[in-house]
Amino acid sequence: MSVLLPNMADFDTIYELEEEEEEEESEPVVRSQELPRPRDAPDPVAVRGAGHITVFGLSNKFDTEFPSVLTGKVAPEEFKTSISRVNACLKKNLPVNVKWLLCGCLCCCCTLGCSLWPVICLNKRTRRSIQKLLEWENNRLYHKLGLHWKLSKRKCETSNMMEYVILIEFLPKYPIFRPD
Repeated sequence: MSVLLPNMADFDTIYELEEEEEEEESEPVVRSQELPRPRDAPDPVAVRGAGHITVFGLSNKFDTEFPSVLTGKVAPEEFKTSISRVNACLKKNLPVNVKWLLCGCLCCCCTLGCSLWPVICLNKRTRRSIQKLLEWENNRLYHKLGLHWKLSKRKCETSNMMEYVILIEFLPKYPIFRPD
């Protein structure tokens, strides 16, 4: 295959000249239009909070029910173990957040709202610990399976409130054997 540039007016246009002998001997060439694109990945799966207490959009536990979309991608036991680890982190941190929230609300008038800062900081720390846990899970298992877990803020389906959900995204499969 050779490249021919006829004159400077057609400088941006690249013409391909293929010889008949090369076509007969070589294997069929896969064009870039036929390769999977990253945007062809399925929609992410959202695991919503299933608890009865929510502090600043973060529920006290996530649903351990295995989504049918993940069948064949990850074992149900691994999914349940990962969600259980996140729930254990929430179980450890959220009761402290609720106690500080109640104290902050009681003292809010006297402190002009400054008593709510500990709750905001503790909630941020809880979110960061869950994000670190999910990143550890991703590095340990899910990136190898073509999945990426992350904590994401989404609008509730029933109201204007925001909630945190675990998004399970499908990583695109790039053809590693495709020539440059």
